[in-house]
Amino acid sequence: MPTQITEQQVRHVAKLSRLHLTDDQVTHLAGQLATILDYVGKINELDCEGVEPLAHPLDLTNALRPDREEPGITVDAALANAPDKTPPFFKVPKVLGDTASS
Repeated sequence: MPTQITEQQVRHVAKLSRLHLTDDQVTHLAGQLATILDYVGKINELDCEGVEPLAHPLDLTNALRPDREEPGITVDAALANAPDKTPPFFKVPKVLGDTASS
């Protein structure tokens, strides 16, 4: 059974991602997301009994560079694209505590 993704769900995810989508893009993405979820559903039908989990199909090792201290960015540069700020801090919505008083 094909998965249905509503335009409202696409708009909600776009808002969380700070994406500004046109009506045509929302319609197009709803179809694409439904196709992706259908594919994931097919993968979930596979019998994986006895298959050990792995992080990568090839036996690879990380090539790490030595740690070096390098200059960081300035507070102004860090806050440059923040939608809401009170230097030197980012302002974010309250996510913990009593939501009735917000």
